[in-house]
Amino acid sequence: MPATDLHSAVAACLGRIIGAEDVPAPPADHPDPWTVWRVWLAERRLGLVPIESPHTFAWPGPWLAVLKGDRAAVAYGSPPGGLEWAPLGGEFEDVEAGYVVAAHHLTERATQAGRDRGTVEALAVAPAAEAPMRTIGEARAHTGRGLEGDRYFDHEGTFSNPHSNGHDLTLIEAEVVDELGLPPDEARRNVVTRGIDLNALVGKRFRVGGVECLGRRLCEPCAHLQRLTYPGILRDLVHRGGLRADVVGDGTIRIGDAVVAE
Repeated sequence: MPATDLHSAVAACLGRIIGAEDVPAPPADHPDPWTVWRVWLAERRLGLVPIESPHTFAWPGPWLAVLKGDRAAVAYGSPPGGLEWAPLGGEFEDVEAGYVVAAHHLTERATQAGRDRGTVEALAVAPAAEAPMRTIGEARAHTGRGLEGDRYFDHEGTFSNPHSNGHDLTLIEAEVVDELGLPPDEARRNVVTRGIDLNALVGKRFRVGGVECLGRRLCEPCAHLQRLTYPGILRDLVHRGGLRADVVGDGTIRIGDAVVAE
């Protein structure tokens, strides 16, 4: 089914704002197109920030405007504002909502030279959302599902979403866990690695033991994690919360297995 005019317009406007030609335009019957765009942007370390009052928004750059009548446009400049490009037509007075495309990180952690290979130090799964994690010695991973025995394997995790990705496998560096004094399971990640720079794996294929994976985006900390651990972990894990990945080849992961970028 073809994309709706709104879906096509949003995709075109996002592409114009960030200079990309491959922004997805979900089909007309897609129940959650905004998740599709947020996930696509997240893989590029970008996000959509809602504008509370778009008609008075003072911003010296382009932003995405959603207009009455299922239209979208690129808005630009400070009030009284104007539409820089409106593929389906419209006026600034038609704006109903707005979003800024913003980088996830004001500063990026530099890639750590020589840390392109590591090992699995711990494995953990939880049988249900918010259930305690338990450490295990090995786990079978399945394409598109993750680890057997984990809540995300059955799409029952807190953030499970059929229109998203990056929920099959979560990883965190043992060096970070050590620094924070956390038991490996309290980080609520599936795989604790040592020796490899996980941030550098965003957008790349890598192997964990016999399992082929694709790094999707950073696994930044959230209020949910803080509620299940301790106050302040949000700050402690900013840019260091690990990696979200998809499993793209079945296999088994064991303690001591190599983690290698392809």
